[in-house]
Amino acid sequence: MKILVGYDYSTATQDVLALAKQHAKVFNAEVHLLRSFAQDPELQRDTIQQAEENLEHIRREFASLGLACDTHVVVSALSAGEDIVQFAENNTIDLIVIGVRRRSKVGKLLFGSNAQLIILTAPCPVLTVK
Repeated sequence: MKILVGYDYSTATQDVLALAKQHAKVFNAEVHLLRSFAQDPELQRDTIQQAEENLEHIRREFASLGLACDTHVVVSALSAGEDIVQFAENNTIDLIVIGVRRRSKVGKLLFGSNAQLIILTAPCPVLTVK
C-alpha cells in the first residue's frame, strides 16, 4: 500500500502525520510526503531548502519507527491540489491524507480549495483531518 501525505505547515499537520504513521504501521504501507510550491519568481531557494530539511527530519522520524517514507518537494505551475492528484495518479497511490481548515464560501470562491479539488478528482480515497 502507498500513502501520500500532502504536507504543509498548517495546524493539522501533526495530526495528519500521526494518522499517516498509524495507517503505515497497520497496513505496512510506504508513505510519500509531498510539499508543493507554486512557480513564482519570488520563491527563494532557501524556502525550498528549508522544506526539504523539514521533510527529511520527518522521514527520519518515520524511519526510526521502521516505516518506509520518501519525501518530495515539487515546484510547478500547478496548484498544490493539482500536484497532489497528479502525483497520486503517476505513482499509483492507494490513499491520500490531507489536513483541512475551515474557510467561508466566499474564501473558497476567491482562493479556491485544494482540499475540495483533491477530494473530487483524486484517483483513490482521500482521508481528511481537521
